[in-house]
Amino acid sequence: MDTYTLWRNLPFPRSGSSKELILTHSDLAEIDEYVTTVIRYVERGIFKPAPVDVLSLLEGLMRRIDRLGDSVSGGDQVVARSQHAYAALLDLVYRQFLHAGSPMASDRIDEQP
Repeated sequence: MDTYTLWRNLPFPRSGSSKELILTHSDLAEIDEYVTTVIRYVERGIFKPAPVDVLSLLEGLMRRIDRLGDSVSGGDQVVARSQHAYAALLDLVYRQFLHAGSPMASDRIDEQP
């Protein structure tokens, strides 16, 4: 299954019980909304990246979640891993979107017989 299909079929992770995980959940939801620009590209061929640096936001969020993973316990550790995995998937989906929509990618497509 490709990353786009996996992302579209994967349930959004839970928020957990700690204040920090609730905040990372909220930030993950906001970034997920930015990544939905990929849907327009896949379904209608419209390449319009988000108005923010999605990859930087995801990088910072994954670092925050990594730090939390060491300080939370029990079910919240599972939630932290789930949030991190989802953020990593968003990162991969968005990177592929940027690569596919880049001028160089379309030039390569045009050059093929």
